[in-house]
Order: sequence, then C-alpha cells, then structure tokens
Amino acid sequence: MNARKKGAEFAAEAERAAQAQRKIQARIDNKADRASGKPPKAMQAGARVYPVPPLPEQHLAKPGEEAKLDLAPMYDAPHYKGSDKLVGRVALITGGDSGIGRAVAILYAREGADIVIGYLNEHEDAEVTQRAVEVEGRRCITVAGDVADPAFCRELVGRAVGQFGQVDVLVNNAAFQEHADDIEDILDDHFDRTLKTNLYGYFNMAKAAIPHMKPGSAIVMTGSVTGLQGSKELLDYSMTKGGIHAFARSLAAHLIERGIRVNVVAPGPVWTPLNPADRPAEKVAEFGSKTPMGRPAQPEEIAPAFVFLAAPSCSSYITGEILPIIGGY
Repeated sequence: MNARKKGAEFAAEAERAAQAQRKIQARIDNKADRASGKPPKAMQAGARVYPVPPLPEQHLAKPGEEAKLDLAPMYDAPHYKGSDKLVGRVALITGGDSGIGRAVAILYAREGADIVIGYLNEHEDAEVTQRAVEVEGRRCITVAGDVADPAFCRELVGRAVGQFGQVDVLVNNAAFQEHADDIEDILDDHFDRTLKTNLYGYFNMAKAAIPHMKPGSAIVMTGSVTGLQGSKELLDYSMTKGGIHAFARSLAAHLIERGIRVNVVAPGPVWTPLNPADRPAEKVAEFGSKTPMGRPAQPEEIAPAFVFLAAPSCSSYITGEILPIIGGY
C-alpha cells in the first residue's frame, strides 16, 4: 500500500471521527439552556490587552475551526522574543492546527524548531498554522488523522522521522470535550469518544514517538484545571484530564533512565475553538468570566509554558510535574 493511499485512508477515518463528534454535539445541544452569571471585572496583566466577557455568542460544529470564530484567538505573541532555545530540534504537536497547539507551534518555531502538526480535519486552520511557522523561518508539515487510531499515530511519527530525521519534542494536545448537564446524557459513544481521543490518543502518540526520542528530549502534555478540581458538567473530560496528569507522572518515572522528561501544562479556560464547539452560544459569551481574573486566557498566554518545559536550557531538572495556568484559582 503506497503512502498516498494510506494518507487518504487516514483522512477518511478522521472525517468519520469528526462526524461522530458532531452527532454527540447535536444530542447535547438539544438539552435545556444553562443559567448564566454576571462576570467580574477582568484583570489585564499581559503585554497587550486581551478580550473580556461578554464574548461573541457563537456555536461551532465539531471539531471546531478557528477560521470560523467571530473573535480570533490571539496566538502570535508579538512581544515574545525567541532566543534559540529549541534550535536543531523537531517538535510534533497533536491538535497543532489551532488554539493552544497553534500558539505552541509558532513559539517553538521562533525558538528554532521544525514542526510537525497532527490534526483531525480542520484543513484551513492547519494551513494557517503552517504558514505562520514558515514565517518564523522554520519548516512545517501537517498530517490529518485521528489520534485514537494507533496506526495513524505511528504514521504521524513516521512522517516526522522521514521528513526531519528525528523527534525531540512531543506535545500531546489533541482533545475532545462536550459538556453534559446529566450523567445520563453521556451515552456510550460520547464517553468512548472522549476517552479514545484524550487518553488513548496520548498513550498512542507516546508509544509511537518514544523509540525515536534521544536523551534530552521532552514530552509535554496538555492537562486541565478540570483534572485538578473536577467539573460537574465535564465528568468524562475531567476523568481523562486527571488520567493525563497521572499518566505523565508515571511516564516521567518510566523514562528517567532514557533521559526523556515528561511534564504537563494544566490550563484553565482558554479562548480556542474547543469551547465554542462545545457549549451553547449564550454560555460561550460568558466563557472564562468566573475565573478570579474575570476572563479566559488567550493561547499566546499559555504557549510560553510549553517552551519552558520543552527547552533543556530552562527545565532540565523538571520532570513529572503539573504546571497549572488557571487564572488565579
């Protein structure tokens, strides 16, 4: 079977996965509206002013495309100056087409890394990210597929090694999330999709990438505040994020003898396509308003933590740690 045909099959599988996500979303969308609250005054402490609630009322079809968001996430971090922290390295980022993944890809490129992006079927988003990486003077390839499939994960790693000869940083970031008011609303396909994407996907990618990683390499996983504090409307998602935290700590111990560090960034609410493709439009308008800072983070506010945990010059003595970035909780 030639590579082109394999790629087409993986892309078709990714399209089926996206259709399955939309089916789950449509079922949850039919539930009763959720109550809303008044947002507190938002805190601004960054290099530039970030949007505050109320945000645009918008609801996206799964898996969520950044190109269709009325309020574009801020990802390019114009005030962040690179300093060659990742020169000569290759970073593989799942869910790298948009949101946190896009911001991480750009900063990694600004630090000197070449980038491989795995994504589901958001082709326009992936092209935007690829161009943004190339503007930074680095190479980038994009590959569509579903990380729930171990064969695709092996293919993705194989493409990285075939194109660039190595994998030095793995960012496990792809995720599925869908709020549900009642545990009875989480049917088997919903539960299965959450675990297959968020847990199986992280395990599949690590298993595929580790044989190609050398001492000094790093794995950075995207956890969540829900994995630390729980969420009554995200029972399955919170379970997976807690599992990611435990997996990362266990894998860190497992890989110490190989010289590979493993850590987690655990964000609070971040303005990405994930939530507008999850909650009703009126609820999206309030997204992040209940944090002590009174607003969601923007992707460029989260990405520097991924640089810190990937770069040996910054974090060579850090492994098995969870770094919460949760807006003051």
